[in-house]
Amino acid sequence: MAVQQQTRWIGNTLRVDYVLLGIVAALLIIGLVMVLSVTFPPRVSMGLTDPEATFLKQAQSAVVGVLVLLILARIDYRRWRTLAIPLMIVTLLGLIAVFFQPPINGAHRWLFGQSVQPSELAKFAMIVYMAAWLSSKGEKLRQVTYGLVPFAIIVGIVTGLIVLEPNVSTAIIIALCATAMFFIAGADMIQFVLLMIAGSGTLAIVVAKMPYALSRWINFVQDPFTLSINEAYQVIETLIALGSGGLFGRGLLSGYAKHGWVPAAHTDSIFALLGEEMGLVGTWAVLALFLALAYRGFRIACKSNDPFGQVLAAGLTFWLIFQAFVNIAVVTATIPFTGVPLPFISFGGSSLIAALAAVGVLLSISRGTTEVPKEDKPQDTKADATLDFGWRNGGTRVPRASRRRGDSETASRNKRAR
Repeated sequence: MAVQQQTRWIGNTLRVDYVLLGIVAALLIIGLVMVLSVTFPPRVSMGLTDPEATFLKQAQSAVVGVLVLLILARIDYRRWRTLAIPLMIVTLLGLIAVFFQPPINGAHRWLFGQSVQPSELAKFAMIVYMAAWLSSKGEKLRQVTYGLVPFAIIVGIVTGLIVLEPNVSTAIIIALCATAMFFIAGADMIQFVLLMIAGSGTLAIVVAKMPYALSRWINFVQDPFTLSINEAYQVIETLIALGSGGLFGRGLLSGYAKHGWVPAAHTDSIFALLGEEMGLVGTWAVLALFLALAYRGFRIACKSNDPFGQVLAAGLTFWLIFQAFVNIAVVTATIPFTGVPLPFISFGGSSLIAALAAVGVLLSISRGTTEVPKEDKPQDTKADATLDFGWRNGGTRVPRASRRRGDSETASRNKRAR
């Protein structure tokens, strides 16, 4: 018995998606190198006695994040279904607690000084909760009272608290991820369109009520180089830094923009500094890694054996990819300027640990794509529409690899029988 258990443990470990793990490791290494390169020289020039302090803090967060990743990769992802409600309650309490803390730079975003940012943890909690809720609805998801209305209320409460911090960019990412999961889980196109219209209208109202956000949208539709230095300083300096690296960049530690030219150089604008020091080749490499991460994440979702795993894997992948491309779009002036960290690369402990936790759950799902526990197997597949993975029957829109293999094997046997 002990030998069988050990063999099963080794087999489960070997089934983990090592390609995804390698992609994340590469992004994490690039991130640590860039944080060191962007923060070390300015701190030296300022005469600080600990120029490596920012890098060491990020390295500590990386170690914690990797440990969290390894632990979550070993935990059966199906357990998150039972933890979804407690996790959401803790997240809501954290989002409320920030308003009882003194503001930092005019915003209520942190707990314990600047150690914990509940809005970053809300991304993970919201995806877990949505995966559990959506995968349990079946055909009822297409009913307005069981699907659209409760979904809008849940998303509205979480994003509303985050908007009040204010942190509009994080609220947008959470809303986008939840809406994509809603569609993946089987919502019809009419509901999806209604959500997009309602979401766009809500965003317009929020932006109109926030003077700083409205000014960013007004400046975005104009040529930044025709605006005053106060109106477009961050956009212009970010574009200059990004474009000044040429094909191969100035070299690590050799960039100029980090010496006070680009605000938030080691956080929201780090992709621009990466372009300056590693050039077009470096930015393309990072883009390729994120595209590869998207492919592996959705591949895990397609191969999952149960609806919860499918929706959860898709949601976690949407989160990482949406956030990455929002950050890159901001740096390249493709969308209005907003503060969103680049996953695995930007400085920030809460953001890094949350992103690595998401990868840990993805790895857990990749390990569980071969066998479904008896308690999770449906007794009657007709009773749960989410177990039928079609596009028109209320099921999830993620195709299941095991089903395709089963269909082809059945066809082969029938052909041989004839």
